[in-house]
Amino acid sequence: MLATQIRQKDSAFYFVAYPAEDLLERVRFISRFYAEEGDKIKAEEVPAEDEVGTFIAGIERKDKAFQREIGKRKVSAIENFYSTAVSQPPIPGTVLLFTAETLHFSKVGTFENVGNLEEPEDKYLIIDGQHRLAALKFYLKHKRDEAKTIHVPCVIFDGKSEDFATEMFVIINSTPTRINKSHLVDLYEKVSWAAPDKKFAARVAELLYSEGDSPLRYKINRLGGRSAQEKWILQAELFNELHRWITKDWADIEAKGTGQKHVHAFYDIVRDFFKAAANAWTDDVWGNNTYMVTRPVCIKAMLRVCADLARMDADPAEGRVKRWQKQLAPFGGLKRDFRAEGFYERFAAKGEVERVARVHRELVRAASIESSARPAQQPQEV
Repeated sequence: MLATQIRQKDSAFYFVAYPAEDLLERVRFISRFYAEEGDKIKAEEVPAEDEVGTFIAGIERKDKAFQREIGKRKVSAIENFYSTAVSQPPIPGTVLLFTAETLHFSKVGTFENVGNLEEPEDKYLIIDGQHRLAALKFYLKHKRDEAKTIHVPCVIFDGKSEDFATEMFVIINSTPTRINKSHLVDLYEKVSWAAPDKKFAARVAELLYSEGDSPLRYKINRLGGRSAQEKWILQAELFNELHRWITKDWADIEAKGTGQKHVHAFYDIVRDFFKAAANAWTDDVWGNNTYMVTRPVCIKAMLRVCADLARMDADPAEGRVKRWQKQLAPFGGLKRDFRAEGFYERFAAKGEVERVARVHRELVRAASIESSARPAQQPQEV
């Protein structure tokens, strides 16, 4: 196929005008899509060894509550635009494709950057443009003659590392209208340019969501407004609070090590704290919507208590839950203050940041925990 080779610094990629039919045969959809009439595109299975495909697919599959209606409305709207666009091009923007294969490019005539580009043996991975191509597939099915005339502008990246493809996905999708902030937490540990403290915090957040012994398992909202399940806190909020703590103690954390073993050790501290806190608050309060204890404002405040307590009494790990449950036992006497009714009047504040600080002060006072005054740079929120 005829392509234009584009060189920028040490990298090269290609621009191709793909006929719609040919392109749709050469891409794989790793998210499922629906049309108004009930038509659907089934998501292709991603091989376990395909880390890039697994990662990108996971962005839209990681929660049972992902709403098929959202994708359906978006795809249907795009297909309708394809049908009604007359004077303007239906697909003016490029679709970004990736193949791990190194494609052979042979120049044509005297042109330095125009030539024939071989096509990969395997299908392309869509870095950006799945919704547009899904709509095009339905359009091709419903109005084949019209759709056949469309050529899709594509940029092809080949033979790059998996990190490159993942970073490109992050760059393209990291605006507020594409991926919500909670998804960006998942991306921090995937990209090479993410700060080590952010990667560390992201890994701890992931363990709190997924580990079987985590008191917050499946209670962390990773889909923003798209989650219909009962959740306690947005992943972005949890990450910001963890990162605040990690930033403050980063010198000590880095000195001990930042590998997976050390991430798990940090997770164990947070897990043990929430187990102790759940017992201290008692079952009639913990997870009860008539109380504020498992609402974001209190979870964030309790994480600050956890940081204070960990600096005082993290070791030994053996018996930590029992020690901390005893330390946090006075929480049970605060139940009336933490009822949802009247909570915002009892903890009056100008905003969420000030209210979290107030709740934190009340909790450490009740449990006789010395709050650390260690200075820290203000971490950037996601």
